[in-house]
Amino acid sequence: MPSLQSLRRKIGAVKNTQKITKAMKMVAAAKLKRAQDRILAARPYGHKMREVIANLSTRVNRAAHPLLQKRKAKHVEVLIVTSDRGLCGAFNANIVRKALEFLREAETTGVKVTVSVVGRKGREYFRRRPWPIRQEWLGVFDRLTYEHGLDIGQDLIDSFTKETFDELYVIYNEFKSAIQQRVIVEQLFPIEALERRAESRDGFAGGSYEYEPDEGELLAALLPKHFQTQAFRILLESSAAEQGARMAAMDGATRNAGELIKKLTLYYNKTRQAAITKELMDIVGGAEALK
Repeated sequence: MPSLQSLRRKIGAVKNTQKITKAMKMVAAAKLKRAQDRILAARPYGHKMREVIANLSTRVNRAAHPLLQKRKAKHVEVLIVTSDRGLCGAFNANIVRKALEFLREAETTGVKVTVSVVGRKGREYFRRRPWPIRQEWLGVFDRLTYEHGLDIGQDLIDSFTKETFDELYVIYNEFKSAIQQRVIVEQLFPIEALERRAESRDGFAGGSYEYEPDEGELLAALLPKHFQTQAFRILLESSAAEQGARMAAMDGATRNAGELIKKLTLYYNKTRQAAITKELMDIVGGAEALK
C-alpha cells in the first residue's frame, strides 16, 4: 500500500500538470482564432486563383511556359507539412500515415521518390527513413508570414523548372473546424487542366482568350504568383488545423487530469481512513491489555 505522503505528492503532480494543460488550451484557443481568421480570408482567393489557372491552362499552349509543361513522371517529390511542436493529438500521426501510404504506392510504379518537409516533426521522422530529404523548412509556424509562402513557392518553382522532379504532391492537414481536420493530398506540379465543357451556359462552345500584352508575359506574371499563393494557403491551413488539434488535445488532457485527481483523492481518503482505524484499534487493544 502506498504511503500517504507519496499519494499527496502524486495528487500535487497531477494538479500541476492540469494547470499546464489548461494554460496550453487557452493559448491554443487564442492562436486558433487568429489562424482561423487568416485562413478564412485567404482561402477564397487561393481557390479561385487555382480555378482560374486550371481553366486558363486548357486554352493556352502548354509549351509557352515551363511551369505548364508535362513530362514523363520519372521523379516524384512529396512535400509533407507537419508541425514544429507536439502535444497536438493525432495531427502529425495522420500526416505521417498518409505520407507513408503515398510514398510506398509511388515506389511500386518504379519512379524515383524524394521528400521535402515543413516542420520539425516531419524532419525528425523522415530523416530516419529510406526516402532522401531534398529540402526542409523549420520554425515556419512561429511567425507565419507571406514571405514563407514566397520562399517555399519559389524553391518549388525553381526545382520544377530545373527538372529536379517531374511531379510534386503536397500532403497537409486542411482546417475544417476547431475539432476536425482532414488530410489532403494535392498535386501542385504539373497543373491539371479543367475538363472543357462541350457547351457554355448560353449554349455556345467555349472559345479562346485574347491576351494583352501577350500570352507569354501573362503566364510569366500569373504562374509564379499562383504557386506562391498556394504555398502560403497550405501553410495557413496547416497552422489553423494544428492549433485546433492542440486545443482539443489539451482540453481532453485537462479533463482526464481532473478525473485522475478525483480517483487519487478518493484512494487517498480511503487509505488515510484505514490508517486511522488501524491506529485506533491498536490503542484500544493496548488499553484492553492493561486491564
